[in-house]
Amino acid sequence: MSDGALSQEEIDSLLAGLDTGGGGGKTAAAPGSSGGGNVSREAQFFKSILEGTAGSQSQNLSMITGLDVTVGAPQVDQVQRDAVLQSVPEEVLAVQIDMTGGIPGEHLFILSKETAVRIASLANKDDSLTDLDDMAISAVSECVSTLTGTLITVFTDRTGNRSLQSSSAEGNYVPKAMVRLPSGDFIRVVWPVNIGGKPEQFVETFSLSFVRDVVAAAGGGGAPAQPAMQAPAMGGMGGMNAQAMGMYSQPMGGMFAGMANSMGGMSPPNVQPVQFANLAMQSAPPEAGNIGLIMDVFMEMTVELGRTRKLIKEILGMGEGTIIELDKLAGEPVDILVNHKLIAKGEVVVIDENFGVRVTEIVSPMERMSDMS
Repeated sequence: MSDGALSQEEIDSLLAGLDTGGGGGKTAAAPGSSGGGNVSREAQFFKSILEGTAGSQSQNLSMITGLDVTVGAPQVDQVQRDAVLQSVPEEVLAVQIDMTGGIPGEHLFILSKETAVRIASLANKDDSLTDLDDMAISAVSECVSTLTGTLITVFTDRTGNRSLQSSSAEGNYVPKAMVRLPSGDFIRVVWPVNIGGKPEQFVETFSLSFVRDVVAAAGGGGAPAQPAMQAPAMGGMGGMNAQAMGMYSQPMGGMFAGMANSMGGMSPPNVQPVQFANLAMQSAPPEAGNIGLIMDVFMEMTVELGRTRKLIKEILGMGEGTIIELDKLAGEPVDILVNHKLIAKGEVVVIDENFGVRVTEIVSPMERMSDMS
C-alpha cells in the first residue's frame, strides 16, 4: 500500500467522474441557460405557469415606473448556488420574500445595483438617485412585493390552494457571497425586462420543494403516490379471492354486509374519524394578493406643518392676528400622511404659485406598523 498519496490513475478517475456529473457540482450556467442541460419536467411545467404572469407583471411594473414595460418569457433551470453566484455582479440587491401558508418555500429576487437604482428612481420620481440607500431599497422591496402578489394569485388559481401567502419583503444590498440562497438544487428564473426601451434583468429563485409542490398540486407532476390499501386481518383464512375483492365495487349500504358474508363473519375494518387542522384565524401579510387590483383607488394625502394643544378659553380668545406656536422647529421636515397615517417626511417648496412638498424620507415599514397599532 502507498503512503496515502493518490496515484495518477486514481486522480484521472476522479476527474472523469466530476466531468460526467458523478459526485461533483453542476457546471455553472450563464443567465438564461439551461443550467448545463438540467431542465427537469417539473421546471418546464413551472415555466409554463410563470409565462402566464408576464402580461400582469408588465402592467405592474408600468404602474410603478410610469414607463412602458415589457416582461418577456422567463428562462427556467435547476441549478446550485455556484451557478447563480457566477452569473451575477459582485454586489447585488437581494430581496427575500419567502412563500408561507399553504405551500411554504424559500423565494428570492436578485437585482444588480444599476437595475435596482433605476427602479427606485422611477418609483420615487427622483432622477438624482445614484445609490441604494434605505429609501431606495424600500422602494424596490415594495416593487418585489407587488410582483410576488401576482405570482401568488396565479399559483392559487392553478393549485386551488387558497392559503398561499408570502412573508414581508426584506431587501439587503450585499456582496453576492452573502446572499441567502437555498442549499442544494433549486430553481432559477431569469426574467428579461424592458423598461422604457432599456433592457434589464431580474433573477428569481425558488426552493425545489416549493416548485415540486406547486407543480404536483397544479397537475403537472402527476398525482401524488397513494399508500397501498392494506387488506384487513383474515384470521385463519388465506388470500382474498377475486369474488371477495369485488365487494369493493358494491354500493356503500351493502359493503360491510358483503364483507362479512365473504370473509366468514370477519369484523368490519377499524374506522377512524377525520382529524381536521385547527382553523385559527391568521393575519395575512399586506403583500398577499394582487395589489394591482386597487392601484386606481383614490386616497387622501395631507401635509402637516405641525400641531399644538390649547385650552378652550385660549381657542375662544383667538382673533385676527393671533400667532399660534407649533411643535415643529423652523426648517424641520413636515409630515406627509395618507388617510391620516404617517408615511413620509419632506420639505416645503413653491411650485409656480402653489405650495408643494419634496419627499426627503420614507417612513420605514416597522414605524408605519407601530403607528397603525
